[in-house]
Amino acid sequence: MKTLNYKFDNLQPEYDLSSLASPEEVLFLDIETTGFSPKSAFVYLIGAAYYQNGCWNGTQWFAQTQEEEDRIIKSFFQFAKRYRMLIHFNGNQFDLPFLEGRIAHLGLNCSFDHFEGIDLYKRILPCRNILRLDSCKQKSLETFLGLTREDRYNGGELISVYKEYTANPSDQLLEPLLIHNRDDLWGLVELLPLLAYSDLFNRPVKVHKVQANHYKNYQGQRMQELMIYMKLSAPVPIPLSIQSGGCHFRCENREGVLRVPVYNEEMKFFYSDYKNYYYLPEEDVAMHKSVASFVEKSHRIQATAATCYTRKFSSYLPQWDYVFEPFFKREYKSPLLFFELTEEFKTDRKAFSLYASHLLSMLGKGEKK
Repeated sequence: MKTLNYKFDNLQPEYDLSSLASPEEVLFLDIETTGFSPKSAFVYLIGAAYYQNGCWNGTQWFAQTQEEEDRIIKSFFQFAKRYRMLIHFNGNQFDLPFLEGRIAHLGLNCSFDHFEGIDLYKRILPCRNILRLDSCKQKSLETFLGLTREDRYNGGELISVYKEYTANPSDQLLEPLLIHNRDDLWGLVELLPLLAYSDLFNRPVKVHKVQANHYKNYQGQRMQELMIYMKLSAPVPIPLSIQSGGCHFRCENREGVLRVPVYNEEMKFFYSDYKNYYYLPEEDVAMHKSVASFVEKSHRIQATAATCYTRKFSSYLPQWDYVFEPFFKREYKSPLLFFELTEEFKTDRKAFSLYASHLLSMLGKGEKK
């Protein structure tokens, strides 16, 4: 068994790792195997990256023969005991189940139970369409960020190289095996800034400024919108611009701005207990029976869910869930929801931060309503 230690020079990802855990408690993991199934293949290389003494370091445990597999697994877990956060790329689907399968096969007393975990692939995958990514493979994401690596192989291509090494060990054959794993570890750390996009759509944002803006649409009509300026929890590595549901969002570094249409029109508020209401067709409004009982029977009918409403002309903002109440609709069956832009709401910075987070969540899901 070979154990190799080294430092990653000039590796400083622009992402606050402490938002996940203390940097000294985080361990990045990548493994190399002779196949896809732990029943017929084994792990020959385990690599780990970690932050220590103010810089990024790496350690690799390499099995020179299959008989050394149990030694590299035990050595890795002995080393990993000091860490509590495990970060990997698609490890939930491959690395962790593969290692667990080999641990069971070899009868080892090793476990991931004490770890919290983050699968970068699973965090980034929901942002694939928004980021216009052709692929979510690790090398594709590295290319998206403008990163280049020394390694030119993939894991599958190196299986034959490892088999040749076990038959005829040499530094020439060992080097590409180690470089590939080392570059995967380097890439894992470098991909951390991509978590900023996941944070954007899943973490609260802080609004620091809101202002009204007027413009003319294509028909020459005067329209109104809100410009909502916010600070992001993490800087995005590449500027992003998306729009959906009439809303537009753009961000760069730590700054983001939402443009949200303001609808100045009549909306309807629907009462849920429609059985207790009459509908007055001439007034086009619903009235509670305790009051409407005094209205002549010829001017009232039993309200239905679709006619049990009151109307109000005001300024409204769109929402895609029941975040703010009371909520309004244009019609009963309309999927669009709105809430009133009151004078009180205009001065409530916390409410605007909640609203901005709601809109970003909607934009992140790619809603088309």
